[in-house]
Amino acid sequence: MEGEQIGASPTRGAGLGARLRTILGFTLDVALPPLCASCRELVADTGICPECWARLSFLAPPYCERLGIPFAYDPGPGILSMQAISDPPAYERARAVVRYDEVARTLVHALKYGDRLDLAPTMGRWMVRAGRELLMDADALVPVPLHWRRLWARRCNQSALLAKTISAESKVPLSDTALRRVKATAQQVGLSKTARAENVQGAFRVHKEHRGGGGGKAPRPSRRRADFRRHRRRLRASAVAGRRGCGRCAGVRPGCGDSASAHIKLRCTART
Repeated sequence: MEGEQIGASPTRGAGLGARLRTILGFTLDVALPPLCASCRELVADTGICPECWARLSFLAPPYCERLGIPFAYDPGPGILSMQAISDPPAYERARAVVRYDEVARTLVHALKYGDRLDLAPTMGRWMVRAGRELLMDADALVPVPLHWRRLWARRCNQSALLAKTISAESKVPLSDTALRRVKATAQQVGLSKTARAENVQGAFRVHKEHRGGGGGKAPRPSRRRADFRRHRRRLRASAVAGRRGCGRCAGVRPGCGDSASAHIKLRCTART
């Protein structure tokens, strides 16, 4: 009899814990009701209301094979945009989820600066859908790191949160220690193209345990190392660092404007 009572207690404890979580969740929803991250209207649990959802411009083919910029018509498979030809990026491929318009910009800023961490799972699943072809070839997901002082100020790294969701959905391993932020830099907001590149120069480094060159061979340097000043934003700085220690880089970003922009999560595969 005692054995049966002892054996039943974990079940009763689990049921009590579930009820307590339900009550606490209901109390929290009453005290702090979930609001749309864009227009601040009440929502259920998705983080965005139906009206704002309808205003999002999700991207789909046809688009540039390199940058993911949408085309007005289908020029055929493997065609690159003029931007990709005239100013080749440091990464090999990138895909965007939505056009970077007013609603998309508000969502990104809410996640990045507004402590709306509840948006990360939803946006991560969007990124899995947009970057499915890239993820099929991926060996690892490498989120862009923050310097420890910036991380302390923001309390989280939104890139790592998105990468965690993408890894769980796609089953691609997450390697959040492969890339290191070794230098604190000023914020990129308001800087020119040249100033952005100079600001993040030398800010990233591939951890020695993740560098390529298997079999005792030294990793080959990036072919675009001399062209670093042409690369844009901190993504390109981290991509250059990644290419020094790995063979290929690709990425997915929540939104894009007229050209490839920030919020790209790197995928790196080591050379053998």
